[in-house]
Amino acid sequence: MTIKVLGISGSPHRYGNTETLLDKFLEGAKVAGSSVEKIVLKDLDYSPCRGCNACHKTGECIVQDDAIDLFDKILKSDCIAIASPIYSMGITAELKGFIDREQYLWARKFIVKTLYFKNDHIKKHKGIFISTAGLGWNNVFNGAFPIITALFNTLGFEFYDNIVANDMDRYGGIQQHPTALKEAFEKGQNVVRVLEKLNKT
Repeated sequence: MTIKVLGISGSPHRYGNTETLLDKFLEGAKVAGSSVEKIVLKDLDYSPCRGCNACHKTGECIVQDDAIDLFDKILKSDCIAIASPIYSMGITAELKGFIDREQYLWARKFIVKTLYFKNDHIKKHKGIFISTAGLGWNNVFNGAFPIITALFNTLGFEFYDNIVANDMDRYGGIQQHPTALKEAFEKGQNVVRVLEKLNKT
């Protein structure tokens, strides 16, 4: 089977540091033999969660927009790479608004109980977080990790790896970082190879 890798860019800035890092990851995944696709959230038409809790009764979101189609696509993928720069010590508004829309899937898992992922399924579905930050602080990504963890947990993906690069202000951009692009390419290759092996067992 061909491994399906889906990259999601949550940056409002096209072709910046984070999207470039995502592109390099996807390039590595494609070289390893997977099919790859990239979705840019700023190009989609979706709104934040209304908090109406209608999905707690039906397991369905009453807002039918591009977010629902993207969640369907995610659930059909073997690996998802979620990319967001760090803004104000957290992920972008575009990505946070999208993540909040997974509430209907959370409701299916924990309230309506029509969605369940076995451990074997989770093991064969990998989530990658990709991020850059201007600051050089070691803890600059810490605010993003719990949100990304919640996303992967709800969707049945193992939080497999991070590809993060801070200190962009000092480096002058991702192209000047000494290791990040090479690391992203290699990790794209690696996750596909791991998934191929897992799917043969």
